[in-house]
Amino acid sequence: MTPDHTRTARLPAVLFPSVSGIKLVAILIALLLIGLLIVPVAMVMFVAFQDPATGALTLQNFADFFTTSLFRESFGNSLYVSAMSVVVATVIALPLAYITTRFNFRGSIIIQSLGFIPLIMPPFVGAVAMQLIFGRNGSINLILRDKFGIDIPFMDGLNGVILVQSIHYFPFILINLSASLRNIDRSMEEAAQNLGSSGMRLFRRIVFPLAMPGYIAGAALVFIKVFDDLGTPLLLNVNNMLAPQAFLRISSIGISDPMGYVISFILVVFSIFSLWASFLFMRGKDYATVQKGGGGMSKRDLKLPEKVLAYGAVGFILLLVLSPHIGLLLLSFGTIWSYAPLPDAYTLSNYVAMWEGSKDYIFNTVLYAGLAATADVAIGTAIAYIVLRTGIFGRKGLDYLATAALAVPGVVLGIGYLRMFHGVNIPFTDTPMASWWVIIALALMIRRLPYALRACTAALQQVSNALEEAAESLGATKFRTIRRVVVPLMSAGILAGFVTSFATAAVELSATIMLVSSNSDAPLAYGIYLFMQTPSGRGAGAALGIVAVILVAIGMIVSQFIIERDKKFKTTGDSH
Repeated sequence: MTPDHTRTARLPAVLFPSVSGIKLVAILIALLLIGLLIVPVAMVMFVAFQDPATGALTLQNFADFFTTSLFRESFGNSLYVSAMSVVVATVIALPLAYITTRFNFRGSIIIQSLGFIPLIMPPFVGAVAMQLIFGRNGSINLILRDKFGIDIPFMDGLNGVILVQSIHYFPFILINLSASLRNIDRSMEEAAQNLGSSGMRLFRRIVFPLAMPGYIAGAALVFIKVFDDLGTPLLLNVNNMLAPQAFLRISSIGISDPMGYVISFILVVFSIFSLWASFLFMRGKDYATVQKGGGGMSKRDLKLPEKVLAYGAVGFILLLVLSPHIGLLLLSFGTIWSYAPLPDAYTLSNYVAMWEGSKDYIFNTVLYAGLAATADVAIGTAIAYIVLRTGIFGRKGLDYLATAALAVPGVVLGIGYLRMFHGVNIPFTDTPMASWWVIIALALMIRRLPYALRACTAALQQVSNALEEAAESLGATKFRTIRRVVVPLMSAGILAGFVTSFATAAVELSATIMLVSSNSDAPLAYGIYLFMQTPSGRGAGAALGIVAVILVAIGMIVSQFIIERDKKFKTTGDSH
């Protein structure tokens, strides 16, 4: 090692003489997360209690909020939409979960896979397409009006937000509920049947209560996601909800407006409250199974009438949940789609217009999401190692701190960054940091860090401690062991985390819409939002939406392929 390298290696020890290398990394990560997550959110919550004129602490801002009819209406609407979205999502998810886990049902794996497809489309992307299908003059209502002389207000006002959000987020309930149903102890079901319980009574009194942990976990996620969502109400022109009001107050009146911060405070509190309430609901209740895995529910064959009914119900549900994708695809190829069940004609010109007007959006997205995902896997790997492999005091706090980003709405983080960086200029320039594209990348990094962290943690859990001990016994230092042994063995999980973080960051709107200062710096999600603002731009916007869907789909497929291949490789290696 050269003298320069020796001095570089000893620099941390000189600056922090009593701190080891790994402890120093933990401190730096903690400072980063505090600076980019806790401080901006804390600033938002503090300003909510601050008098805009004097700076003194006050509750007057909250009094003004609850005495203003628009804000009271927005608060009630957000609660109503979130609760009803959980109900509608349950109506969609419950039959799919129960039928595919309770009966010998041909194609159940394909059906469950199709049920997860809505997650690859951000809800705001399919909102306009669903208006064209279910709106007042959409395909369904035009047919109903022509055949039966009736209209159904599927997409009127809050109904549209509920329908779009339910269709997009129901997979959270489907995934968790299906897993719980598969783990139910078969002996409990058989005991209830021996005592004469069957049919709906058996489901209502035994099966569903035993699957409650999965259902509550999924329902809580749906409630939080809908309550915090900004893009869908904006694109459906429904502004009397909390998230749109926070965005409109800050973007139109300015960052000094206290109401934007009060609304942000309420959004954060209700996100945390929803998670706490779900834990509280499950506390003190025993859902344990007698045997490992529970044996699963006993499956039975369907009779012919039941089979017809089941396939009909599943087919209808799948057609409903895939309608945003169908509508978006038709819109992206359509010439004119207005007051008609289908577009008048089809063309590729929308894709040409999209490409000509979206090169900057696509390039920016690759840059921002790429930087965010790279930082996420680096930080996620470090946190996973610190939590699982060291005894550093407060290591669990790093995990909780990184995961806390899930409870912070994107619009709140965006407002926090505007507030924190507004009065600070980019070094050596007169440009405010709040308008710097790097801030967008940092917001995406914080928003998607929990996804990368979970993937890195899962990967490290599969790496044996014995391999590290062997390397260190041969003289390798701790950092050399991590770099040459641990990280290569984690590579599949790290890559899966990168892909997942990149794909989901590429379609993030809630945080980035607050931070875009010019169209030249805008990412793909903001480009879709701009296109969809005018009828003439909706075709190109739908084409860009298809690009976003394909990007996320490829990311999900590649991530799952990497994970499955790594599992198969490790299983094969263990068997040998």
